[in-house]
This record gives sequence, C-alpha cells and structure tokens, in this order.
Amino acid sequence: MEIRYAGGPTAVLEIGGVRLLIDPTFDAPGDYPIGQRALTKTGGPAFSPDEVGPVDAVLLSHDQHPDNLDRAGRAYLAGAPLALSTGSAAERVGPPVRALPNWSHVELPRPGGGVLRITGVPAQHGPDGSEHLVGEVTGFVLSGDGLPTVYVSGDNASLDVVRSIAGRVGPVDVAVLFAGAARTALADGAYLTLTSDDVVKAADLLGAGHVVPLHFEHWAHFSQGRDTLAAALAPLGDRAHLLAPGERVTLP
Repeated sequence: MEIRYAGGPTAVLEIGGVRLLIDPTFDAPGDYPIGQRALTKTGGPAFSPDEVGPVDAVLLSHDQHPDNLDRAGRAYLAGAPLALSTGSAAERVGPPVRALPNWSHVELPRPGGGVLRITGVPAQHGPDGSEHLVGEVTGFVLSGDGLPTVYVSGDNASLDVVRSIAGRVGPVDVAVLFAGAARTALADGAYLTLTSDDVVKAADLLGAGHVVPLHFEHWAHFSQGRDTLAAALAPLGDRAHLLAPGERVTLP
C-alpha cells in the first residue's frame, strides 16, 4: 500500500489497486465558521483536488466539522463514485455518501480480481458522553486476501475504543491515526483527538507494524503537533512514518 499526505486529515491511500481519499480538505488558510464559533486553518494542502485525480471511494470520518470536510472537499466529494461515512453524514450530505454502520462492511473490486473489504468501526471524538456536542464519527478497517490490514482511526480520542477494535480485528499492519490533541471550548478543553503519547499507546494496543499519523497540523485548535509526535514516536524507529505535506510512503 501507499499513502500520500496532503495536510490536515487528508491523504490518498492506495491499497491492492484501489484508490481511496481520506477526509477531503482543500481550502486555503483562514477562519471557517462552525455554529457560533470558527476554526482557524493555518496551512493549506500540499496538492489540489485535481492532482488527486479519480478515486474509487472517499473515507469520510464525519461531515460536520470543516477541518474534516471543507467547501473544496465537498465539491470533490460530489464527483466521487462513493463515499463511506456515518449515518448522520449520509442524511445531511446525500449521495454519494453512504452510511457504513459499525462492524458492517462493503467490498470494492480490485483490478485483476479479488476485493478490498472496508469495515466501519467505532470512533469517539472526545471524552465519554460528548457525542451530543461533537456529533457522530466513524473509523475504518481495510482488509483483503494478500493485503495488509489497515486501521484508519478518524477523529477518535479514546484508547478504550482502540482497545475494543484491536480485540475484534487483531494485530494490524498499518495504523493511520488522527492525532494533534485537538481542544476547543465546546468540550471544555478536553482532548478531541489522540495526544502524541496516545498515538504510541494506540499503536501498541493494535500491535501495529507501521504507524502513520494524520491530522496533527494546519489547524489552530491542535494543542500538539509535529514536534511532540516526533519525540513520542522516536522509540518506534522505522515503524513510524511522520510524513511531510506532499510526501508519500510505500509500506509492505
């Protein structure tokens, strides 16, 4: 598989000949309203939607926050053949967004035969009891015959959720973990995504062979970033892949 990092939560993931786009965000830096508040974007993507090209599906962790789906991302989404997300996103956005409930799956055909299985898994975008504030979020597990097992966390802050997923899917080959220790006044400053230390703990719970962090920079509400991740991931050695915007890595 190969993953190319655009910035924020956005990356192109190719596995078994299937091309996927994670959480499309392509807007320029600026303030983006969300209810009575605004999130501030501090850096733009390393490449444009046109440079992404066609994909087989979009993996959308959730639609309600502009740092996971922005205006340019919605325009890209409208032309995608399929997007998998939460039931709430399917209701709000409509086609091509399709709900992928926890532990259900879809299978996408692979060039030359076989399928890529995409399974919806739980995610908790904040402390216990915060879903009414932050909304519904999902993660994904990718698998298939002869393919690595890949976990994409989405905006998840709970190691208990990671532990429950590890208990069902067993060790994963690649963990794509949303980090940044996001904090806003909405949840009284509680962490809304994994801290840098929690990324390492999650990798351990998952038995992950490789770790690729996403969603740790380019937004002002992240309380941790590249420097704290680099320090936390150092003991993992070449298992950790802290990509620069535009960089790609091929994993066995």
